[in-house]
Amino acid sequence: MTARRNILGLSAYYHDSAAALVMDGKIISAAQEERFTRKKNDSDFPRHAAQFCLRHANLPLAQLDAVVFYDKPISKFARLLETYLAVAPGGWRTFPTVLSNWLGGKLDLRKAILAELPGLRAGCEILFTGHHQAHAASAFYPSPFDAAAILTIDGVGEWATTTIGHGTGNQIKLLKELRFPHSLGLVYSAFTDYCGFRINSGEYKLMGLAPYGEPKYAGAIRRELLDIKPDGSFWLNLDYFNFLSGTTMTNRRFHELFGGPPRGPEEKIEPRHMDVARSIQLVTEEIMLLLARHAREVTGQKNLCLAGGVALNCVANGIILREKIFENIWIQPAAGDAGGALGAALAAWHVENPRIALRPDSMQASLLGPEFPNDEIEALLRSHHAIFHKLEKDALLAATVELLKTEKVIGWFQGRMEFGPRALGNRSILGDARSTKMQSVMNMKVKFRESFRPFAPIVRRERVADYFEMHVASPYMLLVAPVRKELCRPVPPEIQGLDRLKGVRSILPAITHVDYSARIQTVERESNPLLYELLLAFEEATGCGVLVNTSFNVRGEPVVCTPDDAYRCFMNTEMDYLVMGNYLIPRTGQPRQNIPRRILPQTD
Repeated sequence: MTARRNILGLSAYYHDSAAALVMDGKIISAAQEERFTRKKNDSDFPRHAAQFCLRHANLPLAQLDAVVFYDKPISKFARLLETYLAVAPGGWRTFPTVLSNWLGGKLDLRKAILAELPGLRAGCEILFTGHHQAHAASAFYPSPFDAAAILTIDGVGEWATTTIGHGTGNQIKLLKELRFPHSLGLVYSAFTDYCGFRINSGEYKLMGLAPYGEPKYAGAIRRELLDIKPDGSFWLNLDYFNFLSGTTMTNRRFHELFGGPPRGPEEKIEPRHMDVARSIQLVTEEIMLLLARHAREVTGQKNLCLAGGVALNCVANGIILREKIFENIWIQPAAGDAGGALGAALAAWHVENPRIALRPDSMQASLLGPEFPNDEIEALLRSHHAIFHKLEKDALLAATVELLKTEKVIGWFQGRMEFGPRALGNRSILGDARSTKMQSVMNMKVKFRESFRPFAPIVRRERVADYFEMHVASPYMLLVAPVRKELCRPVPPEIQGLDRLKGVRSILPAITHVDYSARIQTVERESNPLLYELLLAFEEATGCGVLVNTSFNVRGEPVVCTPDDAYRCFMNTEMDYLVMGNYLIPRTGQPRQNIPRRILPQTD
């Protein structure tokens, strides 16, 4: 067996499939399949993502030493079979479909990988990590810590739903686990579905809705649904859930407990839904705090690494930080299944090789996707007969600042695409955080999404404590913190529910949520110099060091990947300007032809 120098990690077949390339231990590239196919949360084999990773590195398939999948398919299939047998005949509606899918290719993933990646050399290893092993590897190995506690929380892998581990050097040991069906991720997804949002993509909507309500149902959740232990483990009362044997997450008993049937996707949000969201968010925070405290006790470590889909709950993350259970926290920016591809590749590398922890981390600001030079951008614009102006960097920044000052909404497309669900300043939509109308305009006319959804601020790292009750870096938008009290404005108490949106809550109303919190991204010059310079120029011009940053996409579509994606999205919204590379593209004067969204043809 030759040394594994070039390793391709893969995740697929559940949701948000991805590929990641590690060469001699360095993260070279990583991307989700959805960005290329334009199918949100695409779960198919990540053939386009894998092709990009190899193309970016100029690495032929024949030079790969290992391909590593983030799951153990036989173990997962055994769990599915055992579950169906345990609830038989309750699962008769779904079992035939699931069985045919697995026998159709999921079970023999080695064969599927060879078919999808023709050209692999005979000596290339095909390996499989455990699901939570991949999550743990994605959390610890790129972190800046020599040693740390590791906490992974998601729906379910093979059997594990939560693990506590210990990382030191190049070694990771998973010490404790909670097993299916007792899953915090599945519980949160059940409430997501009950409140009318899509599972595996709408959980952050539930989190955003929670501050509008009161935790009226938290007691019922603790009493009827979850038997929570002091270490954060819990026993799930399956009498209220239907995901083991049926086609839905919840059942009639669950609906009666929370006052009515599930909300339809487009139905009006009632106060009851807000209260349900607040209640499960509060209980989730309590469980995550207990788990974090237990992880500190079990490992004795002062640092914590987090991954798994539940680690995207940035409100709970912020509470763990403020409770000072650990001295330092690092969260994998692609915490969900996409990040499993990266974790799988890193796990395979570190079996044989030492690890050196890098500062601030080895994720390279998570800017690991494709980038496009100016000549490609200009060729694309000319193909659409677009009106544009090419500007040098200083002029481009000055023009963008002037537009932002006048409350214009700017599509911002620069450099390498982000890996993970958050737009971190390279595929972003930007606005003035001081504007009282920006949240409404962006939600209704640009993003076409629910009015209650908050927007995130971006701020230079050295200025974060001047605006927020937080003193640490938050480069991946995974920590929520309060806006500083002296910047806040009281909203009359008689204003309740979604009407609270109308209140001016701070001097930065566009990024201040109704509970006076914000999901913060800090920017450092070394990680994203152009975005840093834009923030600095805006502050010099206005005295304000904060901008709105939201992902460059519309509801139901993935974040844009290519210049063509960006132009099509721009033309189908009411964004005012698009800044792409060195090009400034105004809405006014653009040809008004119909420009449909792009979806790649799917192959069998």
